[in-house]
Amino acid sequence: MDRERWRAFLYDMLLARAFEERAAQAYSEGQIAGFLHLYPGEEAVAVGVIQAAEPSDYIVSTYREHVHALVRGIPARRVMAELFGRKDGVSGGMGGSMHLFDRERRFMGGYAIVGETFPIAVGVAYAVAYRRLPEAVICFFGDGAVNQGTFHESLNMAGLWKLPVLFVCENNHYQIGTEIHRHSAVVDLYRRAAAYNIPAEQVDGMDVVAVYEASRKALERVRAGEGPYFIEFETYRYRGHSMADPGVYRPPAEVNAFAAHDPVAAAIRAAEFRYPPREELEAAGADSISRHTRRGFAHGHLDEETVEAMRKQVETVVADAVAFAQASPEPTMEDAWAAFLANRRDETLL
Repeated sequence: MDRERWRAFLYDMLLARAFEERAAQAYSEGQIAGFLHLYPGEEAVAVGVIQAAEPSDYIVSTYREHVHALVRGIPARRVMAELFGRKDGVSGGMGGSMHLFDRERRFMGGYAIVGETFPIAVGVAYAVAYRRLPEAVICFFGDGAVNQGTFHESLNMAGLWKLPVLFVCENNHYQIGTEIHRHSAVVDLYRRAAAYNIPAEQVDGMDVVAVYEASRKALERVRAGEGPYFIEFETYRYRGHSMADPGVYRPPAEVNAFAAHDPVAAAIRAAEFRYPPREELEAAGADSISRHTRRGFAHGHLDEETVEAMRKQVETVVADAVAFAQASPEPTMEDAWAAFLANRRDETLL
């Protein structure tokens, strides 16, 4: 793998972590309202999968989608402004944390309903297949969604019609607060795809290079018209389900064990709405960001000066995003009515 790709992985993961930490702080300060589902620990999945995608591919995400949006290229300013509920947000300030959308980048949105991504992804894939285009649809979902009826209905349809969908399971082992062995009779979730004649595999979701390589190969297959593919990425989230969840149901030993291998050194096991500073995270042990960094040093792709420059750059980008969001006006009732009445009689497929 070339040096530029390696560095791009690291930059996107650093930006993702810094953005989410700052969002958590803004939430604690009352600047972000509603629900806020954060991504620390899972960065390698979003970065590896989306960097393997083409601009022509569609992405359907979940309510934990800030990082997916950032990696896809949506400016940090517009994502942060949306979290703040401001007019310059990517959804006009009326979607909030769980409903980011960007038609230009074929980012088909985050969705607050568990399992809602499946039928939307299959619908987009049906349109792609109908027009015989060399495009793919990437459908993100968590382990908690595989017990929804929409999962089985959608995979059956995708398998039957050989639709161009890459199903990406971000298995962080917890359905809100319920550990996977307690909510799923089958804990190797990729095996479920066999029921619908869909090839599948399980990949280390803490290794961004492994994620990228598996996704690249799968997407090439999907775009070639060989039908859907299913990848289960085993990952872990350091915090609770959302900012309202302290995550105390998880044994500290488990959190520590995953923090030793995950995407950004974080023993973020708090009952308080706080992220530890970078120094504490790094002292907690290696995670997928530090793991990727060390391997970059070994391969000659990275050096201390480059990494420190990246850290400063992402800190500047995130600080600018917050300032932009704070300065952006709130949407008006006229904006709300305009969105409500859009295409009421003439809906069109993107």
